[in-house]
Order: sequence, then C-alpha cells, then structure tokens
Amino acid sequence: MEEEFFEQRTDLSRLNEAVSKIKETLAKIIVGQQDTIDLLIAGILADGHILIEGVPGVAKTLTAKLIAKSIDAKYSRIQFTPDLMPSDVLGTSIFNPKTVEFEFKQGPVFGNIILIDEINRAPAKTQSALFEVMEERQATIDGKSFKMDEPFIVIATQNPVEQEGTYRLPEAQLDRFLFKIEVKYPSLEEEIAILTQQHQHKAAEQLSDITPILSGNDIITLRAQVRGLFVEPKILEFVAKIIHETRNNKALFLGGSPRASLAIVNGAKALAAMKGRDFITPDDIIWVAPAVLRHRIMLTPEKEMEGVTPDEVVVQIIQKIEIPR
Repeated sequence: MEEEFFEQRTDLSRLNEAVSKIKETLAKIIVGQQDTIDLLIAGILADGHILIEGVPGVAKTLTAKLIAKSIDAKYSRIQFTPDLMPSDVLGTSIFNPKTVEFEFKQGPVFGNIILIDEINRAPAKTQSALFEVMEERQATIDGKSFKMDEPFIVIATQNPVEQEGTYRLPEAQLDRFLFKIEVKYPSLEEEIAILTQQHQHKAAEQLSDITPILSGNDIITLRAQVRGLFVEPKILEFVAKIIHETRNNKALFLGGSPRASLAIVNGAKALAAMKGRDFITPDDIIWVAPAVLRHRIMLTPEKEMEGVTPDEVVVQIIQKIEIPR
C-alpha cells in the first residue's frame, strides 16, 4: 500500500531512467569515480554550479565534458589563463559602421553548460566577472543587463597542487559553487582497467558514440520535480544544527552561511530523487554535507598545520549531533 502512495505522490521514473542512462554511458569511458558522477548529476538537478578539484590526469575535464555531451544544450568551454580579461568571458560591445551603433557581442559564458578549465589560473579581475553571472544568472555590461538562458550551469576545474601562476578563488566566489568535488587517484584495479581500455582503443570509439539523453527543457522539468520533494521539519532542523555548529567550532575560522544550509537541502533532494525517493533521509544530508561544506568552511591556522582536513571536521560535527529518526 505504501509503495502505491509513494508512486502516486511524485513520479520519478523519467528522472531515474535518465540518470541510469547517463551513468551507463559514462561508465563505458570513465573508470570508477562513482561519487564524482553522482555529485555532478545531483548538482545539475539541484540547479547548482560545481567545482571539481584534482591533480592533472584524473579525467576531471573529460568527466565534465561527457556530462555536458549527454545534455542537448549549448555548451561552451573556457580555458582560464593569466592574461584572460573579463571581456573575453562576458563579451564586448563592438561598433557597427552600418547602424552607426555599438552592438554587444556575447562571450562564451552565454551558454547553458559552461566548462571553465583551470579556473584558478585567471586573476581576480577575471574571476569577479563570474560573480553576477553565477548568482543572478545575468551579466551587466555597459549598464545593460543580459539574462542567461535556462538551464545555466558552470562546471569549473582546478588543480590543487600547482601554485605557480595560480590565483586563489575568493571566498565569495567559492560560496557560489553548490559542490566542490575532490577527484582522487584510481585504485590499482581501476588503473589496470584504464590501461586495458586505452590499449584496446575502446574509449575513443565510445566517445564519438555519445548522444544527448536529456534536453535543456527536460532539465528544467526535472529540477521542478526535485524542488518539490518532501522534507520533514526535523531534517531541516538537523541541517540547521550542522551549519550552526560550523560557526561555533574551535577548529574553524569561518563557518557555513545560510547559502550552505540551502545547498545541503537542495543537494540532498537531488540525491534522494536519484535514488527513486520523493523524501529526504538523514543519510542523504550526511552524504552531501562534505561536498557542500569543504570549500565554504575555513580551518584555523593551527588545525591546518596539524594536517586536519575540512572533511574530517565536517564528519566530527555530524557525529556530535543527534541524527533524527
């Protein structure tokens, strides 16, 4: 009886079918990285921007590109470099001698899925060009506002190791990313599978075979479904307690903002929907919390010197709070 009611409340079959197909397609080319793929899909369904961090060669850009390829929408790729100017991202006004007027020529940020490679290579001036675009989904140029088409998703990559010629992202910009995904090295078994796949030239053939699974309108429809998922008051209280604790924790110099609370709830809704549920459980909150908080909280210098990671602090905070049942 309960299952019948569950199905009637929200039909998630289209969403689950699309998620399964995307995962299936990516699994043919990307070995492992299940958490990365889950978070990328959840981020898109939760209407959030995503930051992917990992050392060179762990397929960060490839994974983001494949996700973009599986959606039938306008895709732009911007390679951030130290000499990149804000106008190279947003666009510029060009004089048209025929009309004797300045016409605005849109930059690569005017798309649906924007992949920004090595976001920390551009100086603060260029990074600040993304502030308004990411939060308000519009760009103001020469006093005129230009709206972004929906869906609008920024997927950015950065390398955590190389500091030469890089610029740290400002906290205000980091806060605009729903998730920060950390891509780890593959396991020994996964490394063998990668070598085997490349040796047999399978990946290149499969790459050209990828066809879009969802349209831009499908994404908008599925997002509306995700937003409508049921959340119990005790779950909201659980999230609020986690964020409140980040602001009062001795290991942290900077805690989470209300935007972080909303990000946890929205991320958990997307995850629940991906699992075929139209309600959130505490486990969904616990799973998304590190990806939402790791780039928003700031460790005290003492804890940094001790080698403590933001994820460890998040886990400790959650362990202190009574999990609602």
